[in-house]
Amino acid sequence: MSISAPISSAEPPVAVWSQSDGNNAKISLMGKINVYSLGGVWTQIRAAQNAWLKQGASQSLVLDASQISSLDGAGIAFLIGVEEVQQKAGGKFEIVGLDARYQPLLKEFDPISNLFPVPAVIPKRSFIVSTGMAAQNLIDDARGLITFTGHLTADLVWSIRNIKQVRWGDFVNAAVEAGINALPIVGLVSFLIGVILSFQAAIGMKQFGAESFVGPLAALGIVREMGPLITAILLAGRSSAAFAAEIGTMTVNSEVDALVSGGLSPIRFLVVPRVLAGILVMPILTLYADIISIIASMFTMLAYGIPFINFYNGMLAAVDIEDISSGLIKATLFGVVVSAVGCLRGMQTGTGAAAVGISATRAVVSSIVMIVLVDGVFAFISYKTGF
Repeated sequence: MSISAPISSAEPPVAVWSQSDGNNAKISLMGKINVYSLGGVWTQIRAAQNAWLKQGASQSLVLDASQISSLDGAGIAFLIGVEEVQQKAGGKFEIVGLDARYQPLLKEFDPISNLFPVPAVIPKRSFIVSTGMAAQNLIDDARGLITFTGHLTADLVWSIRNIKQVRWGDFVNAAVEAGINALPIVGLVSFLIGVILSFQAAIGMKQFGAESFVGPLAALGIVREMGPLITAILLAGRSSAAFAAEIGTMTVNSEVDALVSGGLSPIRFLVVPRVLAGILVMPILTLYADIISIIASMFTMLAYGIPFINFYNGMLAAVDIEDISSGLIKATLFGVVVSAVGCLRGMQTGTGAAAVGISATRAVVSSIVMIVLVDGVFAFISYKTGF
């Protein structure tokens, strides 16, 4: 039996498949074996080989290369492919008559098994191993955070002593990006928070006929808690991610390494201006959010028949300068946390394009977690001290 695959009707086939019996087969190659001549027979020869191997038993394949006039890289690939399939099926393979000038090229791919490595099976991690790795990552992250906090504190002290050496141009750019450009979204969310908070509080107070207390209650909650917290979360999602992406891109492009090679401190050069900008804009944005939320609450209470003057007098009785100061101090701490964590994640960026996106995501998540932690600590201190 013979199976051939001619390139065209005018040209003889360059490869012929033949079987003497069910266990022995032969491939005869002749003429010029190259990428063009193999195009019409490669798949057909392989299909005949696969069908033959499915018959089982102990098959032996001989490849007759005695009539080859020329052989290129595509021909070597064809030989290797046929041999690899034969070896994988557990059969025997032999090449006879191959010219000596082609032997060195073929030996470069010996053993052929190195060209087709068996995929390594990654063992599944046990629960204990996964827990240990997670704990180790958490410890490493905490260590890096503590180290970064120490460096940042030292460089902030340096910036106070050397005001003229601070990069005030970067400070202004970061303040504009994190502050002025954030006014629309902060104003919108603050207005909605004021409306929602007032409506929700009025639903419960109405059962007791105490709608007049909604204004002072909402104003106190906004000034002490909601204003700083909402502003910090918005700044974390907006500015912290931007800081992480900006510095992360510089890290991927080796610009941070260039600063170190040039004898410059990356924290002084990149982090300090952004942290100072966060310290400046966060209290201002918080005060802006407080005003917008209180105004929204005043308009909301009109639906319950509470005039502006009653809302205003109740707010003055419930909110004093200490409450406003407490919220602004908390906002300042939030500003430090948000800007510093964003810069830290940016400097921890790995390699590759995806690393920048991962750093931005980590910056947002870490900032929100740190905001909650700082808020909890501040709430405990306020409870103990009454501030």
